[in-house]
Amino acid sequence: MGIVVENVSKQFGSFKAVDQVSLEIKTGSLVALLGPSGSGKSTLLRLIAGLEIPDSGKIWITGKDATNQSVQDRNIGFVFQHYALFKHLSVRNNIAFGMEIQKVPKAKIKARVEELLELIQLKGLGDRYPSQLSGGQRQRVALARSLAVQPKVLLLDEPFGALDAKVRKDLRAWLRRLHDEVHVTTVFVTHDQEEAMEVADEIVVTNKGKIEQVGTPAEIYDHPATPFVMSFIGPVNVLPSSSHIFQGNGFDSSQPEIFLRPHDVVIQTEPNGTTVSARVNRLIHLGWEIQAELILDDGQVVTANISREKFDQLQLNTQQQVFVKPKDAKSFPLYYSI
Repeated sequence: MGIVVENVSKQFGSFKAVDQVSLEIKTGSLVALLGPSGSGKSTLLRLIAGLEIPDSGKIWITGKDATNQSVQDRNIGFVFQHYALFKHLSVRNNIAFGMEIQKVPKAKIKARVEELLELIQLKGLGDRYPSQLSGGQRQRVALARSLAVQPKVLLLDEPFGALDAKVRKDLRAWLRRLHDEVHVTTVFVTHDQEEAMEVADEIVVTNKGKIEQVGTPAEIYDHPATPFVMSFIGPVNVLPSSSHIFQGNGFDSSQPEIFLRPHDVVIQTEPNGTTVSARVNRLIHLGWEIQAELILDDGQVVTANISREKFDQLQLNTQQQVFVKPKDAKSFPLYYSI
């Protein structure tokens, strides 16, 4: 096993940042720690890195007890959100820095740097300085510097958080391809659900210092374990089970709330006995799909997402009367408030 976290807790004053967390991360996997601000994801990453020491519990890295090991002894590569490159060093010297500290022979350093420059698609830019690079290029240099010392584990703390949306998306795809080449056990922190879904083999959803669910992107999205996960991973309508839209459709009315994804709202222009009346309040064009804000006949507001093709078929307009029903919805028997 690459990383094992065993009943780990960390408290800052009266605030429990990590509360008896246990987690196993497979060797060679790419795992996202996903959660809102204050959920404990960054603290958990720092505990794995050795930048924080747990109040209780154990941390194992590649089969060895690393709980009280120093950062240097853990053989971990760490990439920060804001690059942390040395401004006075060239790209080539930034990448070489860790190997020079380890007193790696100069010939090996030179070969490794050239290999990494090619890997991060910056061949020919080795003599530039960080100020001469774009934000995306600087983050790739930071990743190369971490990989240069051939770490057992690579940790990334919101690595793309300081970049604009287009660069973020490009780097996400690049990170996935990079991981498929180097296969180093990688854990990255993000609050961006799309980023986690697109890049990770497995997602660890954190909330209030605890782990809510661990699973593949498909498992997390299609089979959320808790109301929090359902609400945090992707858009969702949260409606009282008494809402007219659920009547006669076989959904559990014993739970206080039912969770309905926007793409699971079926819109029709004619009633069919299983639908309820609604009014189109607003239409938002999102490129490849249309988001419709609907007001049901019981006053509840529901968001529905439909394809452009379906939108053209329905020929929807604001204030138009339509008829809707749920295609799928979820309730949680062990309900607790989110």
